[in-house]
Parts: sequence; structure tokens; C-alpha cells
Amino acid sequence: MELFWEIVISALLVIGGFFGLVGSFGLVKLPDPMTRLHAPTKAATLGVGATLIASMVWFGVYKDDLTLHELMITIFIFLTAPISAHFIAKANIFRDWKQDQLPPPAGNGNWAVHEVESDTSAEELQEAEVSQKS
Repeated sequence: MELFWEIVISALLVIGGFFGLVGSFGLVKLPDPMTRLHAPTKAATLGVGATLIASMVWFGVYKDDLTLHELMITIFIFLTAPISAHFIAKANIFRDWKQDQLPPPAGNGNWAVHEVESDTSAEELQEAEVSQKS
């Protein structure tokens, strides 16, 4: 039975290392910021998550001590990685694209970055347009 747990823990560590490596490679090699978003979020959620779960299993099997710290960290990463990716994507849309260059979003609305009532003030939008023209 010990061999089974060693294989499970080793597999989780190899999976975590693989996703960390692929995420790092993708962060360096992908061409633009919007495609680079996928690499660190996937590496964080899958790579670090698998490594933390391997640690949790190891402590549970070999030390007879159930630790939930790793599970809490994994859940926190699963919750925060998509939110940070959303913020980075929103900043990229605001920085690089004008409103008429964006593809239309689903529904009848407009992108929140280019709405006057959004979290970006009208003065900031005007300042950004002036700085881009000059």
C-alpha cells in the first residue's frame, strides 16, 4: 500500500512540475499579453495545486497528520488566478485598443473599460486618448 501512495505523490509532483515548466515557457514565448494570460494562470492553478495536494497526501499518509493548509492555499489560488487574469486583460484592453477596434461583446452593451460610468473616469479616458495621439 505504501508503493501506491508513493506513486500517487510522485505523479502529482511530476504533474505539478510539468505544468510549472509549461507555464513558464508559455509566459516567455507567447506573442502578446492576451495570449500570455493563459500560461501563468494555468501554471498557478494546476502546477502549484498539484504540488500542494501532493504535500497534503504525503503528510496524511506518512506523518498521520491531516493538514488542511495546503488545501486552503490551493482553493485560494483557484479563486484568485482567474480574477487576476481578468484584471490584466482589462488593463490590456484599456491600454492598447480603442473602443472602435474592439470586437463587440455579447449582448447589447459595451466594454466596461470604455464606458464613462465605469471605474475609469471620463477624464482618464480623455487623457489616455490625448497621450496616444501625441
